[in-house]
Amino acid sequence: DALSEEESIRLIRTALDEGVNFLDNAWAYHDGRSEIRMGKALKEGYREKAFLMTKGQARDAKGAERYLEESLKRLQVDTIDLWQIHEIVRPESPEKIYTEGVLEYLEKARQAGKIRYIGFTGHHLTTTHLEMIERGFNWDTIQMPLSIMDYHYRSFQQRVLGKAVERDMGILAMKTLAGGSGRIPASGAATVAECLRYSMSLPVSTVVSGMESLKELRENIATARAFKPMTEQELSALRARTESVGKDGKLEDYKTAWHLDIQEKMKADGLLPG
Repeated sequence: DALSEEESIRLIRTALDEGVNFLDNAWAYHDGRSEIRMGKALKEGYREKAFLMTKGQARDAKGAERYLEESLKRLQVDTIDLWQIHEIVRPESPEKIYTEGVLEYLEKARQAGKIRYIGFTGHHLTTTHLEMIERGFNWDTIQMPLSIMDYHYRSFQQRVLGKAVERDMGILAMKTLAGGSGRIPASGAATVAECLRYSMSLPVSTVVSGMESLKELRENIATARAFKPMTEQELSALRARTESVGKDGKLEDYKTAWHLDIQEKMKADGLLPG
């Protein structure tokens, strides 16, 4: 890990002290260490400042129960505000989720007070996101890539965002810098501030941005505090400026690749067929 446990806790608590209140996490991140560290950071009154989200790659009821129970223990909380079915990236996933007990289990978990809201995530196929919506479950949230690069290639913004808005779903923008510590800024196509402002200008509930240092945190907070939605002219100009970089999808390889390391871990744990 780039940060020590102490540095991670300091980063999370500084964010919460400065008014950041949505925390993204997942069962699979850093073999569980991300949830464990966040759980420690949320001690001493910090849990009350956070809207806590985590996610697991559940494809049946047994898997959903295991992921959720492990996340509750790691995070050391009784309730997770939002639990999302993670990485809906394969074409067969929606049918499995709708027919193998995942949704029924999650509703029971909600009734038991273990979770408050239910959603799903993915960054690969717009068709799977649309199927997850159109099969009819009343999803609270949807998380998907919504960056300036997404606009140009297999676009969730153009194909899925409107459907989510129609259904009054909470919309979580991810991959706002195209992953990592910022592929878009590294390419020179747009600055971090431009990327964040673009995603914030869409009809979203929150914008997820990875931050690996207090410096990055403070820069992002400054961008958020100074935020004014882009005008249509500004949006069009940024899209035109980035089209040549974004149209081939090279900065968005998460749309064409499925994480093999996570697949193998899930198979080893008996959560996916071999």
